[in-house]
Amino acid sequence: MIQLAPFKAAIFDMDGTLLDTESLFKTIVFEVCTDLGFEMTEDVHRSMVGSSHERTNQLLLEAYGVSFPYALFDEKCRVSMRERSHAGVPVKAGVHDFIAALHDNNIPTAVATSSRNPHAQHHLSAAGLLDLFETIVTRDDVTYPKPHPEPYLTAAERLGVDPADCLALEDSHAGVQAAHAAGMQTIMVPDLVHPSEDILALGIAVMESLGHVHRAAFPIKM
Repeated sequence: MIQLAPFKAAIFDMDGTLLDTESLFKTIVFEVCTDLGFEMTEDVHRSMVGSSHERTNQLLLEAYGVSFPYALFDEKCRVSMRERSHAGVPVKAGVHDFIAALHDNNIPTAVATSSRNPHAQHHLSAAGLLDLFETIVTRDDVTYPKPHPEPYLTAAERLGVDPADCLALEDSHAGVQAAHAAGMQTIMVPDLVHPSEDILALGIAVMESLGHVHRAAFPIKM
């Protein structure tokens, strides 16, 4: 069992960490690209995971050329995701128990996501999680998105906690880089993307699920 250092706040990424949405979004991305006459690949999709709107645009233009209709792609993906989330948004295993334990121990929580505010508000609400966080930092709240540390530094500032005293939970490389650069105790909980050699070189912990993080944070005293 990995031993966590004491922490005073917990900051979560959203898609792929709190919400089990990355696999659905992957399906949508492949479908929309096919509809637009482009072939999405595993490598291109993997590079998109955890990226901001601007970075995803850049990646797709690099992959398919300047003729790629990013605005139309983005719109079609958002419409499809919203339609498929009417029945609710699935939550990753262990989320509710871990957040409850954090609250029981008077540890404030926040979300730091590369998604825009309307998307974050809608999805967290549909998942029943919106009211569980003291603050939610979205792409609309920062100048520089992940992998820049600003989203995590902003969340820590809003919580009134030193970044060094924050625990950050992430599933993407960009997110891990952001949280680590912010000086936080960072844990990667892989979803669709596994840690690369560069990520492992940062010395961050990698755990199988939020349930594992929960048990490491609050070990049962015998």
